[in-house]
Amino acid sequence: MKTASEQAALAALAAPETEAAASGVRFKDPRIEMAHGAGGKASRRLIEGLFAPLLLRGRLAAPLADAAHLEVDGARIALTADAFVVRPLRFPGGSIGELAVNGTVNDLAVSAARPLALLVTFVIEEGIASGTLEAEVWAMAEAARRAGVEVVGGDTKVVEHGKADGMYITTAGVGRVDPRVRCAASEVRAGDQVLLSGPIGDHGITILLARGDLELEADLRSDTRSVYPMVERLLAAAPDGVRWMRDPTRGGVATALNELARDSRLGIALCEEEIPVRDAVRGACELLGLDPLHIANEGQFLAVVAPEHAAAALAAVRSAPGGEEAVIIGEVRAEPARSVLAAASYGGTRIVDMLVGDPLPRIC
Repeated sequence: MKTASEQAALAALAAPETEAAASGVRFKDPRIEMAHGAGGKASRRLIEGLFAPLLLRGRLAAPLADAAHLEVDGARIALTADAFVVRPLRFPGGSIGELAVNGTVNDLAVSAARPLALLVTFVIEEGIASGTLEAEVWAMAEAARRAGVEVVGGDTKVVEHGKADGMYITTAGVGRVDPRVRCAASEVRAGDQVLLSGPIGDHGITILLARGDLELEADLRSDTRSVYPMVERLLAAAPDGVRWMRDPTRGGVATALNELARDSRLGIALCEEEIPVRDAVRGACELLGLDPLHIANEGQFLAVVAPEHAAAALAAVRSAPGGEEAVIIGEVRAEPARSVLAAASYGGTRIVDMLVGDPLPRIC
């Protein structure tokens, strides 16, 4: 016979498990690994198994997106948040300050929202040179000017030496949703076309090489930029034809399209030879055993458009600065459902899965 205190202690131990089960929490990984932040399967387990059940209880029925849509006094606005922990802080084609603006703006853009304003928080490591910090503030200011957004506030924290890789930056962004557009996985239909704005993998491979950990050299620059000018042209040309958009950052094109396939319960068929990849990116991936479809991008976007609007959509993106290499890379099919397949020119077909593991840490 257990005493009352023993029974109470056992009940207390069991309570968290019971509460977790009741709330829908199903994240069972014993510890957090780098892979949980890489944007692939582990990230999905963490978000859907822990964060969403406890923090987003009212939104579990809808697939998670790059920004949340809210209605305020009859106006639809988009809200997004992001964190940037890139190493090194500066790299060919960009830096953490520029990346923080562009990454946040792009999450709003692919949510069919015009970016309006940003909040920025700097987490600065003790001992960093003032000139390094000033350079990133200048980079952020210039990127915001080019993107047409205002930085309207923020916060600053300083942490002990060795605790922040120089600096981390977090952001929050707000935008105005285009009322003409309905972008969601639920809007996608079989026969829709998959549009890609340009070459993939530039950012992830640039960061990898910039670290100097590998004896590889390539004339390559990050693609970090705002994609809103391309999205704006696309929405102006085919507002009724745009079904879904996403910027394929962590986890790359493969992960973004697998999420779409799962959320829409449809299949995606890619023509692999149509997917633009620079020779330097392809060569680095072959040497390292990586798939370009899994490599992060910071200046490209994917769109699914209705077939009757595909030609106009493609022409619109190509007419925007930076969109000259846009291409249709595949189509949506009813079968095989929830799968992404890539067909090669020689006739073979392979399954393209979500990113597993963490091949490129701290890239955005």
